Amino acid sequence: MNMLTEGTETRFEPHLSRQRGPLFFAWTRFMSNRAAVAGALVLAVIVLAAALAPFLTKGDPTDQAYLTQSLAFPSAEFWFGVDDLGRDFFTRIVYGARVSLTIGFAAAAFSIAIGVPLGALADYFGGKVDWAVMRVIELFSVVPSLLAAMLLGALTKGGFFTIITIAALFGWVQVSLLVRAQVRAVKEKEFIRAALALGGTPWYIIRHHLIPNSISPIIVGFVLAMPLAMMLEASLSFLGIGVPPPTPSWGQMINTGTDFMFYYWHMAVFPTAALAIAVLATTLFGDGLRDAFDPTQKGG
Repeated sequence: MNMLTEGTETRFEPHLSRQRGPLFFAWTRFMSNRAAVAGALVLAVIVLAAALAPFLTKGDPTDQAYLTQSLAFPSAEFWFGVDDLGRDFFTRIVYGARVSLTIGFAAAAFSIAIGVPLGALADYFGGKVDWAVMRVIELFSVVPSLLAAMLLGALTKGGFFTIITIAALFGWVQVSLLVRAQVRAVKEKEFIRAALALGGTPWYIIRHHLIPNSISPIIVGFVLAMPLAMMLEASLSFLGIGVPPPTPSWGQMINTGTDFMFYYWHMAVFPTAALAIAVLATTLFGDGLRDAFDPTQKGG
């Protein structure tokens, strides 16, 4: 209770300075970042549109129901126009969001599965383990991801699983570095020493203490891995070794649109804008999370 005195009157009020946890300060920092909040809102709209695609569009994105109106410009009937094969372009753009988000989410999940244990093991054990993990990280950091993805995509003929695998192979590096830094900050804490004194094995401590206390960088790494995977999918699909047609893909649509861009601008503009907005929104959201959970910032 706080005691407040006004003249001769003394009154009590509830304690106004309650102890705030780190999540409160992270939330406060995130909400004060307008770009991050805007990115989160735009990303939420994209996810919602992809989830409700059957209710927002004209139907099957592969349905060539408008062949007589091929390459029609945007109108009240066709919001984004019609493509060269008589398919409603708005429908394909919305369903293309499903492809990009699915690949981005799956690739980010695999990146977490690879990067988190490697990052935790590297810093906890140190020595040769840390040296070996860092050399692998350096190797994947210097290899041009797009060129390697093009080679692997050409060898495997592309497809969903191939793109997800390739994206995960290059997306885990940032996650591993984030977790490694967090483990370094946590492993000297008193509760870790107490667990060791009570006979906790290294594997038990990593699984039950270090990784759970690294949840913030894990979330940040997950979100930041998504736009990289989305861009990689679009790049491979643009080159014809990504998601096979007729499945709608933004990169695939951009590739087709370049053949018509000087006459039918909507064929290239809308998928390019959709990809740019989705990647930018996800990146802003991820950057906002990273800044919000930055352990060097103090709340108060």
